[in-house]
This record gives sequence, C-alpha cells and structure tokens, in this order.
Amino acid sequence: MVLYTSGSGFGPAAVSSFCGRGLQRSHSLPAAIIAIAAIDTVVAAGKTTALLHVGRACHLAHTRNNPPPTGPAHAAVPVAYVLVPPGATAKTLITEFARYLGIPTTTRMTQTQITDAVCHTYTQAGIQLVLIDEIHRLNPRTTTGAQTADLIKDLTERLPATFVYAGINVTDTPLFTGVRGAQLAGRATLVDCGPLHARHGTRQPFRDVITDIENNLDLQQHKPGTLPRHAPYLHQRTVGRIGSLTRLIRQAAITDGTERITKTTLETIRLDHLAEPHHRPRTRDR
Repeated sequence: MVLYTSGSGFGPAAVSSFCGRGLQRSHSLPAAIIAIAAIDTVVAAGKTTALLHVGRACHLAHTRNNPPPTGPAHAAVPVAYVLVPPGATAKTLITEFARYLGIPTTTRMTQTQITDAVCHTYTQAGIQLVLIDEIHRLNPRTTTGAQTADLIKDLTERLPATFVYAGINVTDTPLFTGVRGAQLAGRATLVDCGPLHARHGTRQPFRDVITDIENNLDLQQHKPGTLPRHAPYLHQRTVGRIGSLTRLIRQAAITDGTERITKTTLETIRLDHLAEPHHRPRTRDR
C-alpha cells in the first residue's frame, strides 16, 4: 500500500507514527515483513530533519521504556543512521553501516564478511530502526546500483528492524524502476513530504513546528511566543521549507550575541537561493 500525505506537507509526525507501528511489530514479525517507509521530498523540505526527529523520538521512547542495564552490560542502541555516499557501491554502503557502530573493517574484507559482521552486531546491539538518507543516489539500472539495491533488500530480510529511506523526488528517479527498483518499491510505504502548509483545515502545522523549535532554543533573553507570532512572515520567507526555516532560526540565534531572536534580526539573515527570491524581489537592470 502506498500512502501519500502531500496534502499536509512535511510530515515528521506521520513518519514517527508509521515507525512507531513498525517498532511495535519488530519483535513479533519475521524481518521480511517488518515495516519499511520511504520519505519522498523536494529540495530543502527537511528530509534529514524528519529522519533525525524520528530517530531522536524513537531513541528517547526506547530509553524511557528500557533503562540502561547495571554492571558491565551495554545498553541497547535502538536507532542507526546511514548516509548513502555518492556513487555508492554495495561494499561502500555496507562499510557505512559498519562505521556507524564502530565495527572494524579492513580493505581485505569481502562484502559478505562485512555484511555478516554488520547483521550480527546490529542484532546484538538491539537496532530496531534503520534510517537511510540520500537514497535517491542509488540507481538500480546500473550494475553497481543493482548490487547496492540487492544489499538493502538482503538487510531488510536479515535485520529485525524497521527501515526508513529518505530521498529527493524518488518517484522521478530510477530508484523504484526496473526489477530491483520494483523490489524496493513493493516493500515500502511512501510518505510524500513537500513544503509545509501554513494551514491545513483548522490546524496550523507550520506554526506548530515553529513552536517546537522555539521551545528547544537555549537563548537566555528570548521571549517565548515571539517566533510563533511571526509564523506568517516566516512562512513567506521560507515558503514552508523546514530546511530553510531551521537555517534561518539558527543563524538568527547566533548573529548578534543578544541571546534572543527578533523580527529585525530575522530580516538581516540571507537565506538559501530557493527561498530568497520569495522574500527579496528582483530589481530590473537599467
């Protein structure tokens, strides 16, 4: 089943809900039928922000329900985050999986040896959620891309974990085409996350995101409620793109050393090229 949520825009909450259901099933179902989600976004919509939000939420939930053990036993590591490297081969990708948990590898090790070590260590560590970012870099139509897609399929069958892929315009790339692509697509539920709308029915999702960001600011002189009050202005500045929003607020927080953010401060920040034309009108050459 494919789930499109483009009507509500950016959806970390939707992904969190999906992953939560998958994690609840991860201990009782064979790995081959554990939930898999694919986040499809446009540029600067905040896919990495969504992944990190989901990972943090799942990690905190696991920590609350499973206090660290006493003695020499190691605490479980519930979440893994892996970035698909440019031009990834199956061996370079599985090496990234190994690097995340510090699994030692050598250049002489074969892909199969590294994969076996990863699957054993991830299972022993209690990995329940695997986040794979920049999945659009894979092209199953090429030889190396097909081998990498086969590797991901094998990992979903061998690891008792929920997998979440995130990429840019994945439905417009070769990722889900061909035999290998069809295998990936046939196992994934698609969560389409575009720019966040200012309003969705009676809700104001963009303002809610701003409130959450403000609540996590560590600014001594900042007045709570300032940023949500400027939600219409911030939406106009960023066109609802979460990546642009977080960069704008982050830059404003460190610009003048006043430990607070005002609209005046926000006005001084130049944004990325995608968002900036919506704020600063072009001037005609004379």
